[in-house]
Amino acid sequence: MYYIGLMSGTSMDALDTALVEFDDKANLKFYREYPIENSLRHQIRLINEKSDLGHIADLDHKLGLLFANAVISLLKEAGIKSEEVIAIGSHGQTVLHKPNTTHKTSIQISDPNVICAETGITTVADFRRMDMAHGGQGAPLASAFHQYQFQQNNKSIIILNIGGIANITLLPNDDTNVIGFDTGPGNGLLDDWTQLNQNKEYDKDGLWAKSGTINSELLELLLDDSYFSQAIPKSTGREYFNLEWLKTNLIKYSSEISPEDIQATLLRLSASTISSAIKEHAINYDQVLVCGGGAYNSLLMQAIQDLLPEMNVSTTADYELAPDCIEAVTFAWLAKQRLENKTANLPSVTGATKAVLLGGVYSPY
Repeated sequence: MYYIGLMSGTSMDALDTALVEFDDKANLKFYREYPIENSLRHQIRLINEKSDLGHIADLDHKLGLLFANAVISLLKEAGIKSEEVIAIGSHGQTVLHKPNTTHKTSIQISDPNVICAETGITTVADFRRMDMAHGGQGAPLASAFHQYQFQQNNKSIIILNIGGIANITLLPNDDTNVIGFDTGPGNGLLDDWTQLNQNKEYDKDGLWAKSGTINSELLELLLDDSYFSQAIPKSTGREYFNLEWLKTNLIKYSSEISPEDIQATLLRLSASTISSAIKEHAINYDQVLVCGGGAYNSLLMQAIQDLLPEMNVSTTADYELAPDCIEAVTFAWLAKQRLENKTANLPSVTGATKAVLLGGVYSPY
């Protein structure tokens, strides 16, 4: 019996779909990435707190259909019947994440009712808000899966996920608490700046960034953002680190700078904030396993390795799970935890007052 995990991520480059079987670990049986149409992605990226509710509701339904059709295509390609799938775990697309306000909330669209109705499969969604209801950040949630999948008694391992936002999970080799948090920008600013200036979805292998020169003054200005010195637990998103954030800082900088130099500086920003967070919190750790789309940016990977010379930086492929499938597999696991009535948040990571069940269950029966 299988679970399916769905994750579109902050980069929205594609919908990641994973067909997973579980024994003592997650075993990926089938994986596909389904494109998100450009105009739909653009409309979602424009959503803000002043957006029309009817428009958001329309996108919620459209994404539900897209997610459902992706599941149907996945099953067809894998040769699996829907009856063989216990549940779908759908993260949805985050359009608002406010973990530090009086009334904490995190909103994801992609209607799970539609996914359930179209596929006939039990769907679990809305994973973040129960943790937030108990005082947590609602993120990062992947740390609990990282512990389940990768923790070992004889190794202290750092799992670094580089999506639109980067986050780390510190897996100790003893009984001390797992630590995890968002370090700041991952691929998000790099992708957005590339799309704006190059009309490309992303900067393949960091080649455009490589053509530029890091501007140390701009880098220092960007690094001065208060988020980077904020105490953990903490989380953030594209609603904060976005092109408006960058443009505000470019206005402060006020000098002429070429687009490729800005790209080079943004890549160093991601590498620097990631490595600084690791140096501060991961004492006596020697291995970094990278997952997410950033694992395929060779320039970014090299920059991180250069800034962490005493650590071995590789990818989760060393542990038989490809870097790009980890988040989708995570939500398959979170669905499994929910249906088995097992808690899935780590209070030491999210800051919640206790471990709780995550996700609402939508059943076709």
